[in-house]
Amino acid sequence: MLSNTLTNFIFLFVFMGSFSAQNETSGLVNWLTLKEMQEKNKVVPKPVFIDFYTDWCGWCKHMMKTTYSNQALANYINANFYPVKFNAEGKDTVEYNGKIYKPLSKEPKTPHELAIKFLGNKLSYPSTVFITNNFEYNLLTQGFLEDKKIEPILVFMVENAWRTSTFDEFNIHFNHTFYDTAFKKKAVKVYSITEVEKLIQKKPKKVLVNFESSFCNSCRIMSKTTFVDTSIANYLNKNFYLVSFDVERDDTVKFKNEKYFKTLINGYPMHNLGAKLSNNRFSMPALCILDEQLNNLDVLNYYQSPEQIKPILKYFAENSYKKMSWADFIKEYSLAKASKAKK
Repeated sequence: MLSNTLTNFIFLFVFMGSFSAQNETSGLVNWLTLKEMQEKNKVVPKPVFIDFYTDWCGWCKHMMKTTYSNQALANYINANFYPVKFNAEGKDTVEYNGKIYKPLSKEPKTPHELAIKFLGNKLSYPSTVFITNNFEYNLLTQGFLEDKKIEPILVFMVENAWRTSTFDEFNIHFNHTFYDTAFKKKAVKVYSITEVEKLIQKKPKKVLVNFESSFCNSCRIMSKTTFVDTSIANYLNKNFYLVSFDVERDDTVKFKNEKYFKTLINGYPMHNLGAKLSNNRFSMPALCILDEQLNNLDVLNYYQSPEQIKPILKYFAENSYKKMSWADFIKEYSLAKASKAKK
């Protein structure tokens, strides 16, 4: 099934740096009220973010004039989020997620109950709360967010990286991919699916298929950081054939004596070998693990950091999946790792 990432298709805004007319009131973002956001989200769910500001907050105005006046960044937000601008000292009674929130008093500079709900005792501005998964997951950031600070947060939310990684972990790898590229890494051999089908007959190994596309930023991060991580690359080279498969490719590919090609999948032009390899659990990003006979063992949906993927690779490469459940394996793995750290 296609992920929500594809339905919100747009290219990454990193490095574009395109600014239009500056506006300290709203920038170029199409801000919604809380009511409008919730009504739209019922029809087409998207990630949400709430910009908490005050009338006296200079950095709030500066963020509107700079960050939210970046045309490329505003386009990304408008396409992928329901953005809300909320006065943290406003006097309106509002409803959020089925509950009523009111101002604490009519006096000036008194915080609103909704601001207290998200910010607690840390009432500093600007503060931005990013929300997804039907209002169940929240990520709070406080202070001025320049382009380079907000970019990884937006991708983290849109591409569902929060499901498999902490933001701090994701942010490190995001910056290694797009900005600070001079980090320690190890080369990993990458094959095509056609090459692997021939190689596996002579030297059987399991296969890790990395689905990629021009619009998937998490895929790019995995290619630039996860697979070349010094703790991962050697293990991959020894135990797997790593395949890079562009789901936007136009050519016909022959795999296990059947032909696959680009077609419409849920209305999107995608290569149908991706659906075949993933047992129709296709999403972006995704990794598919195949056995030595090129049969599907598992599909890893969402972003996978080096820290996250290491035990998964061991589970399949060492055939532990044949002897125990993943829950039992990761319990043993974690205990062994903790014991080793104490020594």
